[in-house]
Amino acid sequence: MNRLDKLFSKKTKDILNIYFTAGHPGLNDTGRIILALEKAGADLIELGMPYSDPLADGPAIQQSGQQALKNGMTLPLLFEQVEAVRKKSEIPLVLMGYFNQVMQYGEQRFFDRCVEVGIDGLILPDLPLYEYEQHFRPMVEKAGLGISFLITPQTPEERIRKVDELSRGFVYMVASSSITGAKGHITDKQLAYFDRVNRMKLDNPRLIGFGISSHETFATACRYANGAIIGSAFIRALAEAEDVEEATVDFVRSIRGVNVSASGAIKK
Repeated sequence: MNRLDKLFSKKTKDILNIYFTAGHPGLNDTGRIILALEKAGADLIELGMPYSDPLADGPAIQQSGQQALKNGMTLPLLFEQVEAVRKKSEIPLVLMGYFNQVMQYGEQRFFDRCVEVGIDGLILPDLPLYEYEQHFRPMVEKAGLGISFLITPQTPEERIRKVDELSRGFVYMVASSSITGAKGHITDKQLAYFDRVNRMKLDNPRLIGFGISSHETFATACRYANGAIIGSAFIRALAEAEDVEEATVDFVRSIRGVNVSASGAIKK
């Protein structure tokens, strides 16, 4: 049982998954942010592998990826950073990126390295279900890695069932058919989609992402799923921060609805 399995066996509601791009805002900030997220009360971290041609990322995450690449972030360095932070942290870590990165690194080598450094799961949005099932599922399952596939409001029930069958860890519910980024509020149409999937009683836990950016939207998403994923809003908070660790703690506490700064002072 990896860390993802342990998390979902112990906690079924209000799971907070925070996404950030490795190597942003500074090349060596990755480990510091992971430890700060764990300290602040995040349950799960989605660590972005910066890529030059992202598929579904909005402006905030695209810019963070470009900055990380400019800083000198590479996949081998990302693995080194995770390996180092694993000596201090047991929070579940999921790598999010694109399958071209995996292919260039070497598929089996990539999966093996994930296990060696302490990665618990993968999100590869451009990996087709058929390709995964036919060619890569044995590698991933043998490695004991989780893998999450995405569904959207337009995904038909048959495909949702297939995604649930192939996912290991959680199903990623995309809240809207658009790129990542805060949307301000959750619409009635989205709530109907959340409710429809909720009533399907999937085997895997479900986390809602894309457009979740505040305590209000997080709480709403958690009423319809096991938790939610926040990325762009956190990326922006990091980009504007003088102290990334303090900004991280403040951000997580704001999402949880705890109005206290990292220094312990009550925030007005």
